[in-house]
Amino acid sequence: MPSFTTELIKSKLDVVEVLKGYIALHPAGKNLKALCPFHGEKTPSFIVSPERQTWHCFGCNSGGDIFTFVMKYENLEFADALRLLAEKAGVELRHENPAEYRYSGLLYDLNESAKDFFRKAFIAAPVAQEYLTGRGLTKETIDEFEIGWAPNEPEALTMALLNGNRATPQDLVQAGLSIKTERGLMLDRFRGRIMFPIHNHLGKVVGFTGRILPQLDRGDMGKYINSPETPIFQKSKLLYGFWKSKEGIRESKTAVLVEGQMDYLMSWQSGVRNVVASSGTALTAEHLRAVHRLAEELVLSFDNDTAGSDAAERAIDLGEANDFTVKIATIDVSGAKDAADAVKADPESMKRAIAHAVPAPEFYFKKYLPTASAGSPELTAQLRSREGLQRLRAVLGKLRRIASPVERESWMKELSKRVGIPENTLEEEAARNAVQEGTSFTAPSARQGAQGEADGDITAAHRTATRRERLGEDLLAIAAARSDFGIFDGCEDYLVPAAKEALVLLRKGERRSNDAALDALLDAVLLRDTSELAGVSQDEIAAFKADLAREYYKERRQVLTLAIRNAEAKGDEAELGAALGELRSLPAE
Repeated sequence: MPSFTTELIKSKLDVVEVLKGYIALHPAGKNLKALCPFHGEKTPSFIVSPERQTWHCFGCNSGGDIFTFVMKYENLEFADALRLLAEKAGVELRHENPAEYRYSGLLYDLNESAKDFFRKAFIAAPVAQEYLTGRGLTKETIDEFEIGWAPNEPEALTMALLNGNRATPQDLVQAGLSIKTERGLMLDRFRGRIMFPIHNHLGKVVGFTGRILPQLDRGDMGKYINSPETPIFQKSKLLYGFWKSKEGIRESKTAVLVEGQMDYLMSWQSGVRNVVASSGTALTAEHLRAVHRLAEELVLSFDNDTAGSDAAERAIDLGEANDFTVKIATIDVSGAKDAADAVKADPESMKRAIAHAVPAPEFYFKKYLPTASAGSPELTAQLRSREGLQRLRAVLGKLRRIASPVERESWMKELSKRVGIPENTLEEEAARNAVQEGTSFTAPSARQGAQGEADGDITAAHRTATRRERLGEDLLAIAAARSDFGIFDGCEDYLVPAAKEALVLLRKGERRSNDAALDALLDAVLLRDTSELAGVSQDEIAAFKADLAREYYKERRQVLTLAIRNAEAKGDEAELGAALGELRSLPAE
């Protein structure tokens, strides 16, 4: 159910005014239309309804209110979207603990003040400037990303913040900017370091990464240190540079992942605008979930060493588990350890590596498989060795995790060619290993079994609608535009359950519900172009109804076929007979 706060914000903010800040809207009768910002299109299919205070795209089937738009466009969690829209509406967020909310605001202010302090210190520190320009960064990039310098003094920042802000020493410790010694002394956490501000998805500074200046590195401290976890900074959720790159990621549908700040900055400087960095922290599913709202493909460019290769392998597994198509970009500049070194030597090298990125299985073939040619005695001998067999099993295990059966079969064929072993033998080996590991060799998309009729209800906004659902929406839109729900005589039972619920509401003259998913369906129905619907003939309506019935029976046959297989496997004669009887009773295709 909507909360009082969200309803208050929506009452103060008009959907048209909010969306006009992001996209160009044009009048379309009582509604407005635009090119959808969430998928590429040349003809506007994105409709905004001032009356309903909602939006819906008929191209990608997404929609909602101002909160869902801002979350999707800005790539924000609900809490962040709530904060942003509350500020825009002038609504004070009343948390259970108001003091805690105000304290978060203080932490933002302290980090912003620290960033300004580090920037001023950088301008007065030639040694810091020389280091960054020596690494290849231009003044424009340094200024754009507000890179700073932490003086090599014990309490320079601490004293500046205590004197310039209404903050206590404990506030600075909580913000991760100062540390308190056992003797009670307050010291700066960052000293003698190049300072990279870390921004959240809204572009606010929430923490820092500090890189020790090489001439100050005595080997007894980390080369890089990050701010500690705070109420506004969780390392598992933030990727460096994401706030700058999200538009490039959205447009290309691809995110390029590098390891550190310098890799990111040099890549950005060379023109790669869809790049993000893990900032030296372990890549997490939360990182990738944030990116996945904008991208379908993940390109990895990690260090050219063993640690980088192992990190890439972990990232591939995590990326594929989060439904990315994963590729590996290999730097082709001799002597370059990472993306930063490569771009410094050759500014076009990163673009070239991305353009020639290879699918993840190719990476595994190169990493694990022997280099001897297929069918050669050398290869046969290597694969028969214990180590060779383990390497082959490692590759089979990776291929087993590919979700698409078609893609997995394609790579199994390629593996068969490379090692000279029949595909069915490789499948058998993979299945055997899967059983030993306690997992299933069947891809997720094929593991769904019979779970009742494939009626389904409206779920996530990005889910692709079935043809049966689309036909139902078309008929609902025609009926609503004409206020003639007799259209559904004789075919109402063929609608999916969500469409049936919508039909009940529309017959009552209602246009809203208390269910967000059902409201999304109503938007898809009621925001259709009425002039387009008015020209639909009775013959066309009859054709729609006939198609709807065919789709219903087609889905029912699929469900019954699965039920028959399951009953045969279990030896359940009663279930088998019932399923066969119903299947025979269905109209012929």
